[in-house]
Amino acid sequence: MNKIQRCVSILIPIIALTALTPVVLAAPVELSLDESIALALKNNYNIKYYNSAREKSYWALKEAEKNKGVSVTYTHTDERYNTPPSVLYGTDSYTYTNDFDNTVALSVPIYSGKKLEGEIDEANLALKEADLDVAVAKQQLKLDVITDYFNVLEYRNEAAVDQATVDNYKEHLDLVNAKFDIGMVAKTDVLTSQVDLADAQDTLIQAQNSYHNAVATLNNAIGLSHGTELVLKDEFKYEKYPLTLEQCLQYAEEHRPEIAQYEAKVTSAKDAIQVAKSGYLPTVDLTAEQGWYDSHLPGAKNSNWLVKLTTSINLFDTGLTDSQVKQAQHNVDMVSDQAKQERDSILLNVRQYYLSMGEAEKRIETSKVSVNQAEENLRIEKERYKVGVDTNLDLRDAVLSLDSAKKTAIKALYDFNTYRAELEQAMGIPVK
Repeated sequence: MNKIQRCVSILIPIIALTALTPVVLAAPVELSLDESIALALKNNYNIKYYNSAREKSYWALKEAEKNKGVSVTYTHTDERYNTPPSVLYGTDSYTYTNDFDNTVALSVPIYSGKKLEGEIDEANLALKEADLDVAVAKQQLKLDVITDYFNVLEYRNEAAVDQATVDNYKEHLDLVNAKFDIGMVAKTDVLTSQVDLADAQDTLIQAQNSYHNAVATLNNAIGLSHGTELVLKDEFKYEKYPLTLEQCLQYAEEHRPEIAQYEAKVTSAKDAIQVAKSGYLPTVDLTAEQGWYDSHLPGAKNSNWLVKLTTSINLFDTGLTDSQVKQAQHNVDMVSDQAKQERDSILLNVRQYYLSMGEAEKRIETSKVSVNQAEENLRIEKERYKVGVDTNLDLRDAVLSLDSAKKTAIKALYDFNTYRAELEQAMGIPVK
C-alpha cells in the first residue's frame, strides 16, 4: 500500500464519522425586556461615545481650574555666538563667546477681570450638559430597544394569527372537497377556498419575514449577532397608568434632561457675557524668576533673581471687546428662545403620547369583545356550513372577521405599550 492509499484509508473513517455527528446549533437566547435594555446599555456604541465625551468635558473643567493656579517652568539655554572686530572695544578680530543659562520661573494670575472664573463656570456647565447628554442617550436607547422588542412581539403574534387563519382555511377546504365529492357544492366553492388558502399562506409568509427582520433589528440594538435566535420572555400587558396628565407634565418640566440642558446653556451664555466683559478690565500677574549663567556647562554661576508684578489694561482695541460683548448678549437671547421652544415641544409630546395611550387603552377593551364575538361567530358558521344552511362566502367572511379582530387586539396592546414607553421617555424618567 503506497503513501496515498494509506492517507485515504485513514481519512475515510474520519470523514464518515464527521458526517454522522449531529451539528450542534447555538441555543436560542432568552431575553426579558429589562435584560434587553441592560445588554443595549452595555454594548451600544452611542452610549460609549457620550461617556467619552463626558470624560473629555471633565478634563476640560480641570484645565480651566488649573489656569488659575501657579505654574513653574524651567528653561536651559546653550548659546555660542561671535562678536565682530570693534575699534571701540579695541578688538581687531572676531571674538567667540559661550553662554549657558538656567532659569526657573514662577507665575500666578492675581486678577483676570473675572475671565478665568467665567471660563471655569462655563466648563462646569459644559460638564453638566455632558452628563445630561449621557442621560438623554440612555433614555433614547431604552425607547429604541422597547420599540424593537415590541415590534418582535407584534409580528410574532400576527404570524400566529395568520397561521391560525391558514389552518382555518385548510380545515374549510377539506370540508368543501368532501362536500364536492358527494355533489353538495359546486366546483366554484372549491376554487374559491383554494384561492383563500393561497392568499392566507402569502400573508403568513410576509408576517414571518417581518418577524425575522424585527428580530435582526432587535439584535442589532442590543449588540448581538443579527442572526441570533431570540426567545422573548415578556408579553404585551395592560396596566392602567398611575399618573394623570397634569402629573406627567409637571414631572417632565422637572426631570426631562433636555430642559435642564437648555437651562445650563442659558446660564453658560450669561457667563460668556462676563468673560467678554473682562476685556474692559485690567489683568494682574505675578512673576518670580531665579537664574544662573556662565560660560561653562552647566551654567550654574552668577545667580540673579527677578520679582515682577504686571498690570495691563486694554485702552483701545478698535471696538473688539464691545463686539464680543454684544455677540454674547445676543447669544443669550438665542439660547433662551431655543430653551422655550424645546420646553413647549417636550410638553406637547407628553400630552400627545398620554392622550394616544388613553385612546389605545379604550381600544383594548373593545377589541376583547370583538375577538370573543368573532370566535363565536366562526364556530356557528362552521356548523351552519356543515349542514348546508350558510354559503361558502358566509364562512369565509367569518374567518376574515376573526383574523381582523385578533390583529386589531394585538395592535391595540402594541399601541398602548409603545405610547406608554414614548410617554415615559418624553417625561424624562431615568434609566436604571
